[in-house]
Amino acid sequence: MPEQPIIQPTEFDPEDEYRPEPEPEPQAPSWMDGSLRIGIHTSIAGSYLNALESARKLGCNALQIFSASPRMWQGGSARIPEVDAQAFRARRYELRLGPLVIHANYLINLASEQRMLQTRSIQAFQDEIVRALALGADYLVVHPGARGEATAKQAISTIIELVKQASKRVPMGGLRILIENTAGMGSAMGARLEEVGEILAGLRNLPVGACLDTAHLFAAGYDIKSEAGLASTIGQIDGAIGLENVPVFHVNDSKIPLGGRVDRHEHVGKGKIGTEAFARILRHPRFGAAGPEGLAGRAFLAETPIDDPGDDRRNVAALWELAGLQEQAPAAEKGFSMLTPALKKKITENRKMQKKRKDNADSPRPGRGRRRKQRFAEKKTPTKKSVAGKRKTRKRSAKKRRR
Repeated sequence: MPEQPIIQPTEFDPEDEYRPEPEPEPQAPSWMDGSLRIGIHTSIAGSYLNALESARKLGCNALQIFSASPRMWQGGSARIPEVDAQAFRARRYELRLGPLVIHANYLINLASEQRMLQTRSIQAFQDEIVRALALGADYLVVHPGARGEATAKQAISTIIELVKQASKRVPMGGLRILIENTAGMGSAMGARLEEVGEILAGLRNLPVGACLDTAHLFAAGYDIKSEAGLASTIGQIDGAIGLENVPVFHVNDSKIPLGGRVDRHEHVGKGKIGTEAFARILRHPRFGAAGPEGLAGRAFLAETPIDDPGDDRRNVAALWELAGLQEQAPAAEKGFSMLTPALKKKITENRKMQKKRKDNADSPRPGRGRRRKQRFAEKKTPTKKSVAGKRKTRKRSAKKRRR
C-alpha cells in the first residue's frame, strides 16, 4: 500500500481571521431632511391606503390616522393583515410621506382608578402599539386620561405604570410614544405642561416624547396668541418637557377663549387664536425642522373640522401659507376633499335621523297623555248608566238585609 503524503500544517496568518462587518448605522428617514412637515388627520375608511392617497391629494407631506375605530373597544382581533400592512408601508415609501402619526383610541384612560378600565386600557394601548408597528408608524399619540377622584400625583403614577405594562415585551423598534397635552376639561390630566413632563420623566427608559396641541394649550391658559405669551410658553415648554422632545404639534385654532378649559377645535386662523399667531408659531425658529434651533422632521398636523367639502384642503393650504412655504408645498388635487357632497348629505341625514329618534325617546308618545286623561276623567265623572246601576245594587243589598 503506497504511503500517504505527509501534509505540513500551514502557518496561521492573522489576516485570515474572520472579522464580522460592522453593522451599518441606521439612516435617518427621508422625511428628516430639514424640511417642515405639514399634514392633516386622514381617514382610513375603506382601506389604510386611502389615508395615504388622501394626504397626497390634499397637498401634505405628513399625516395622522387612527389605526382602528377610535370610539370602540377593538379586542385582540383588531390586527392588520400583513399583506395590507406591507402594501401600506410600500405605498407610503413611494409617496415619501412622513412622519406617520397614529392617534390612539379615545376610550383609553391611562389615569383611571377603576381596575376594569385599567385592564381594558392596557390591552387597547398594547393593540395600538402592535398596529402602529405593523404600519411602520413613527409616533403613537395618546391622551393621558382622566383621574376621577384621585390626586394628580396618584394619576401620574398610574399613567406611568399602565404605559409600562402596555409596552412590556413589545419590541418598540423605531416607534415613539407621545403624550398629548389636554384642554383641562373635568379631571383630565395633562393640561399643565408640568404634568406631561412628570409623565415623560417616569417613562425615561422608553422611547417617549410629547405632542402639543395648540387649541389645548390655549384653552388650558397658555397665551400662545400674543408674541410675549408665545415666548413665555416656549420657556415653560423648555422647562417642563424640553422642546427637543416635542416632534409633533397638532395645529388647531380654538372656538374657546383663553383659559376656557374646553376642547373645541376650529379652522386654522378662524378661531380665538387667529391667523397672526399661527404665522408666528409656524415661522418661529424654535418650532422649525431645521438646525440649529429646530428639530429635524418636526411635523404640524391639523385636526380641524370638515364642515363643508374642501375644508380639509383649505386648512392644509393655510398652514403652508402661514409658514411662508406655499411655493414648496406639494401640489394638491384641485377640488379633492375627504368630505364629498354625497357624503355630507348622508351625514346630515344620519344626524337628522338620530335627532328624531332621540326626540321621540325623550318625549311621550303622541296622544298618550290625552288618552290617560280621558280614562281618568271617565272614572271620575259618573254617567247616567253607572248611577242607575249603583241604585239597583243598593236596593238589592237592602232587600237582603231585611230578609
